[in-house]
Amino acid sequence: MTPGTPRNRSDQTLAGSFERYLQDKGKGRGGDGGNYRRNAARELERFVEWAAGDRGNDDWTGVVPDDVDRDPTFDDLDERVFREYARHLGGDRGLKQNTVQTYYRYISAWCGWCVNEGYLEAHYAQRASAMAPLPEDDGRKPGDQQAWTSEQRHALTRHVDERSRDAIEAYTTLPEDTAPLDKQRARYAALKAARDRAFVFVLAYTAVRVGELLRDPNDPRRRGVRWEDLSLEDGSMDVYRKKQQWDAASLPDPVISPLRSYRQLMDPPTERWPVFPTFDQRTLAELVREELAERGERPEAITELREKYVRDLLLALDKDIRPPSITTDGARSILQRLSEAAEIDIDHPKHDYLAPHGGRRGMGEVLVRAFGYTVAARYLDNSEEMVRERYSHIEAGELGDVATEALEEIDSGL
Repeated sequence: MTPGTPRNRSDQTLAGSFERYLQDKGKGRGGDGGNYRRNAARELERFVEWAAGDRGNDDWTGVVPDDVDRDPTFDDLDERVFREYARHLGGDRGLKQNTVQTYYRYISAWCGWCVNEGYLEAHYAQRASAMAPLPEDDGRKPGDQQAWTSEQRHALTRHVDERSRDAIEAYTTLPEDTAPLDKQRARYAALKAARDRAFVFVLAYTAVRVGELLRDPNDPRRRGVRWEDLSLEDGSMDVYRKKQQWDAASLPDPVISPLRSYRQLMDPPTERWPVFPTFDQRTLAELVREELAERGERPEAITELREKYVRDLLLALDKDIRPPSITTDGARSILQRLSEAAEIDIDHPKHDYLAPHGGRRGMGEVLVRAFGYTVAARYLDNSEEMVRERYSHIEAGELGDVATEALEEIDSGL
């Protein structure tokens, strides 16, 4: 069946579509993993229970006619049904505005998928009349507001630290008679784990924008930080800022050791090597072949040389063939992989992994709470006005504490 082809909706139950939808949205082999899948499954289950009349107030009997005994089907759905569900979510359940919007968004995404798959004729959930009962937008943009919590930051950094230590130890303690290719495999695994650890620690603790760390294919000035840009002794790093100029960013103590260990293991041929090179095999294979050909090597010799290495990255290191830095898309892929491997609990409407910008926002939370807006603005390379706007919830909470303290003081004098 081609996408959008109408199905026989009268005998298709809502629940019967969930598994296919969740597989499409899930992570890993067979689409069985991922936080988004888990959260979406929970909300879909609540929706189908509500549609069957098992949720809501005593007057709610569901979307199936009273004189019919069956489970809800797609033939029962229209924009009025989604309007009622929006009203149900926004009812007196103690849910915050953004939470209501998030829960509805899960159902809306499924509705859109159903249109593409031919279960529904129209995206009823996105119609204005269906969404009208939802609470008004409070000005926040949930998709842009992820901030790594302290628990998430510690879980991720602990995971990459343990993984890197194990991989480096496995490589450095190999017996002397280990076969050369086995040594290469162990070194490659250690390099990749060490790069991931260094990258996560930099994101988690420096608050540098990910676009300032990595390569932008559309901007030659953003070629990704190189080892020549780092001063581990001084604890600083030169980055090309959002304001279109080079500036020094701080490297706090937690970042120094992972970077130093990673550099020692990599032993880059020159200081112009990227700190976070791509490990993508296709990209490196093409790069190695082109560079060796430009150096005068014949195709047969190139093939013979490549066969001596388990990965082209190791050949590139030995022959000083400088790879490109990873891009922001590559960073997202790395963090998706690591978030899933670390089994980090994430409940966010847009990201089912710890997104790159969340490290910066999480560090901003820490700095504002510890040192105030002025210091945080300097560290984040933002104006104090912008930092106050983005982290206004912290000041609101602090003012609430002041008000509480004032009330207690007055009440104690009565």
